[in-house]
This record gives sequence, structure tokens and C-alpha cells, in this order.
Amino acid sequence: MYHKIIIVGNLGRDPEMRFIPSGQAVTSFSVAVTDGFGDRKKTIWFRVSAWDKQAETCNNFLKKGSKVLVEGRINADDSGNPRTWSRQDGSTSASYEITAQTVRFLSSRGDGPSEGGESSSYPDLPIDEDEIPF
Repeated sequence: MYHKIIIVGNLGRDPEMRFIPSGQAVTSFSVAVTDGFGDRKKTIWFRVSAWDKQAETCNNFLKKGSKVLVEGRINADDSGNPRTWSRQDGSTSASYEITAQTVRFLSSRGDGPSEGGESSSYPDLPIDEDEIPF
């Protein structure tokens, strides 16, 4: 069997990168996807994990508010449902978790990180030299 999910949304917080014992990089971030409009508008949150070189790229170029397109696979619990847990107040919560196969940066260059002298270029975006205004 095979499944794929594609979402487009904005990061809810800065990405967090860590390394597993084997040395493999993993970056986690949350993406808010808005559905509907007016009174029927709702936000669905997805937790995304990117691995290896993609994890490093996401950690370097994404920040809170960045717009991304994520293609990947949903991680479900053993019964095929979203992962659930109990909050500190005793209520039950669920999350949709995605292991990213592809992450595309959709924010404009001006929306990229600017602190610390990092480059704000986005490697996955095609650049047409004739459309650059400077």
C-alpha cells in the first residue's frame, strides 16, 4: 500500500534540529493549514519531521511564519488514527504527524532569516533571472 499527503501552510514556531544516536539529523516543526473562510474558518496543525540533509536545510532556512509545501507520509498510531496523548489538565489531544519526503520553501526571499548573516536564498525555488527586480 502507498499513501502521500501534501499540505501548504505556515510554520507555527522556529524549527528544532537534533541528532539521533546514529548521528542522523532530524528537524521538527509545526505547520498550520487554514481551511474554510468566515465563520467556517478553522486551522489544522501538523507536526512535521524532516531527516538528513533536508533536516539541515529546513533548520537553516525556515523560521516561524515561513510558508511551506510539505509532501510526505502520515504517521498514525497502531490502529491507523492520529496519535493521541493526555494533556497535563487530563484532557485528550491528538496530532497529525508527517514524515517529510519533500519540503518546498514558498516564502519570498525577504521573508527568510536575516539574523547572523545567514543567506536568505531558498534552494528549492526556481529563480528566473529576468524577474529579479534589481
